[in-house]
Amino acid sequence: MVALPAKTRLGYSAGSFVTGAFGTVPGLLLLPYLTDTMAVPGAVAGAIVLVPKAWDVVFNPVAGRLSDASLNRRGSRRPFLLSGGLGVAVLFAAIFAHPGFGSTPLDAGYVVLAFFLCATAFAFFQVPYNALPAELTDNYDERTRLTSWRIGLLAIAILVSGGGAPEITNQIGGVSGYRVMGIVMGAIMVLGTVAVFLGTRGAPVGNLRPPTPGWRELLATMRQWRAFRWLLGVYFVQSLGLATLLAGVNYASRYVFGDADLQTYLFVGFVLPALVTMPLWPRIGARWGKLWGFRFACIAFGVACAGLCAALVLPVGVSFVFVALAGVGYAGIQVFPLAILPDLISAEEERTGATRAGVTAGVWTASETLGLALGPGLFGLVLTAGGYVSSVDASAAQPDSAVTAILLGFALLPGILVLAGLPLLRRSILEPR
Repeated sequence: MVALPAKTRLGYSAGSFVTGAFGTVPGLLLLPYLTDTMAVPGAVAGAIVLVPKAWDVVFNPVAGRLSDASLNRRGSRRPFLLSGGLGVAVLFAAIFAHPGFGSTPLDAGYVVLAFFLCATAFAFFQVPYNALPAELTDNYDERTRLTSWRIGLLAIAILVSGGGAPEITNQIGGVSGYRVMGIVMGAIMVLGTVAVFLGTRGAPVGNLRPPTPGWRELLATMRQWRAFRWLLGVYFVQSLGLATLLAGVNYASRYVFGDADLQTYLFVGFVLPALVTMPLWPRIGARWGKLWGFRFACIAFGVACAGLCAALVLPVGVSFVFVALAGVGYAGIQVFPLAILPDLISAEEERTGATRAGVTAGVWTASETLGLALGPGLFGLVLTAGGYVSSVDASAAQPDSAVTAILLGFALLPGILVLAGLPLLRRSILEPR
């Protein structure tokens, strides 16, 4: 197959409205939701964000094996997409429902439980979703195009959810703002779930091979599959960096830039350049190869973060230039690992003669989930180290050390973590021969 129909590309990419909202909004708002409406200390709030997703690190490979078995039995992963996506939507709204038990431990415990269940449902959606590109096409460049469509819609989803969710909470205010926001984001997830389920109807599924026999065989494969381990390491570290940046947006807008309303503009300034420059990355990949495109994206993001480290003394307009450059790099950082992954899966399936897409996507998603969970936790530790003062109404005055810590967590740490993956991007390992 040389090219997929536009309908299939668009239908598959619509799932980004589920992954985009779930991956973005908790990273942006769950930490301030806990610290500034429930008076949960920063380090504890970071742990609350981490614990449910830590479960997914264990559970996602299980979901991958179940998805592979379903593919072999039914010839489709789509039922998982439907049930998982609808479950995520309902449980996401529940996270921000704020039952108001009148006790910080009880309220925080409710959030842990709701987030735990939501993360489990998300595994049943995201794992088969990440497995599909290896089955929809076996063409090297078409996988990059498919991924760029997906990331393009992901940028729109992040723009809508990342810009809209804070705006809803700010305009309504308080607990009610978070409740309404959760319902609106859940509705967006429902639409994305239905769209990807219907849009991939009749799409090709590639060669049906027997699933991985057992965990012993899977572990043996992972020990031998050096290329996947290296790419996974890069993606994990960079997911951690991006999640740390997202966790800092709310705090940076208030205490670094001095205006809570700038949160939406920061998000638009980050995501819109990513969306506009998205068509550039497949061309770079076709011209210089996926690995060089990946390297260019990492460098652009790192330079942008270095510039943002001076945000306390720079004019706001100059800082926004660096925000836009970070968005350009972010687009490539999202496109290329997801475009390289199906190439590695196909090569491994040819080598072993067994289906690897589901279990591989499960391990991949577990790594991404851990990175996204550790990011807010890491930022929470930075807040604590800087002496950040939690409250129930976001009104507490912050010491200068807390403002400095916010800037370091928002700019310096993400840049270091993204650039840390560069030494692992070796052509001799990551390009199947």
